[in-house]
Amino acid sequence: MMGHRQVEQAALYYEFSLERHIPTDHLLRLIDRFVDLEQVRRDLAPFYSSIGRPSIDPELMIRMLLIGYCFGIRSERRLCDEVHLNLAYRWFCRLGLDGAVPDHSTFSKNRHGRFRQSDLFRRVFESVLRRCIEERLVGGEGFAVDASLIKADANRQKGIEGDKGLPPEAAGRAIDEYLAVLDDAAFGAATEITPKFVSPSDPAARWTGAHGGQAFFAYSTNYLVDIENAIIVDVEATTAIRQAEVLAAKRMIERSLERFDLYPSRLLGDSGYGSAEMLAWLVYEHGIEPHVTVFDKSARTDGIFSRDDFTYDHAGDIYRCPGGKVLTTTGTLVNDGATMLYLASKRDCDRCALKARCCPKQASRRVPRSIYEGARDMARQIARSWEGGTSRRLRKKIEMLFAHLKRILKLDRLRLRGPNGARDEFILAATAQNLRKMAKLIPMPTPRLA
Repeated sequence: MMGHRQVEQAALYYEFSLERHIPTDHLLRLIDRFVDLEQVRRDLAPFYSSIGRPSIDPELMIRMLLIGYCFGIRSERRLCDEVHLNLAYRWFCRLGLDGAVPDHSTFSKNRHGRFRQSDLFRRVFESVLRRCIEERLVGGEGFAVDASLIKADANRQKGIEGDKGLPPEAAGRAIDEYLAVLDDAAFGAATEITPKFVSPSDPAARWTGAHGGQAFFAYSTNYLVDIENAIIVDVEATTAIRQAEVLAAKRMIERSLERFDLYPSRLLGDSGYGSAEMLAWLVYEHGIEPHVTVFDKSARTDGIFSRDDFTYDHAGDIYRCPGGKVLTTTGTLVNDGATMLYLASKRDCDRCALKARCCPKQASRRVPRSIYEGARDMARQIARSWEGGTSRRLRKKIEMLFAHLKRILKLDRLRLRGPNGARDEFILAATAQNLRKMAKLIPMPTPRLA
């Protein structure tokens, strides 16, 4: 038989503890032990006035932002509502049961103001990375580098032709940031080619059709990852173009060396980082083994001998053609001083039976050789080795991080505009990914019995 609803007299006093209501395996409890924000107040002190009404605790806002990026809560308005209602979120933010939650507009004011001026998000990211190093999750021997496109907060249908430039009445924070980075090689100075379309709301975003489908405005998030446990060692925002991504790789490697003394013995990367100049920078300037696919377009599909059909003799600094003849160089550099030409004798070519397959439209054959060809040869040799095959498999770890970024953290489209907005979002997302990784790899300490 159906029972009766019991209506009890409400108690006058309740004893309630947030600490007891948060499960031991909850993600926030697992990552809370790795979040050290004691330095935040000291770092931000110069950016607050000594008079006036007390501000909202900046540590509270940072903790709320970490919740948003760890759980894929993209809207700041929704984030404030979730923190207000969720007990675990209140516990992580040190709010208790009756603590006031900041208004969503406060995040915007602080992100574009004192947080950005103090480079606070970069400091938080590096504090988490330092903890990863202390926990021995970063080996520092092998790094992988890659970039992924993230859609900008810009309507593709409202783009204007790049040749026309921005309208005179265009104004806003994203416009000011775009003008500030026109000479930055990671943004405006990455290429001299004018984009097909420009967004009037976020002109630093690059029009790209790299995914093979419908073109869109995007930024690139660049990761430098330690391959031992897939910990993100550095992150950089650039315009969505390969030249800028290569520059970002150099910046991240140098920054990891300068700030954390992390000097990798090898770098894993795809052909986007396989240019002769990049390989030479790795090998000759830093002594890093290039486990990178060489960017090479010398192969021929028309039946003509390609450069690979010519054998280079290091001792004599000559090439030998398939017919056994010698190609020599005068040492003159072409192509902005980066290439030497090796020329065959016209007499040899005229009498050669293979001329139709070698230089049918030229008097003699020419073979270009980069001045950095030694680094390219080293990368090719590594690619053919067992270690090269292993590196190609390990490179998938960084691709999985990008998949996690877009599917779990839901950062498949930016909410902030401008280069600084993209930088903030990418740094916070990378911080959240490292925190989640530590929570997974490092078990909670067993409490001691009294």
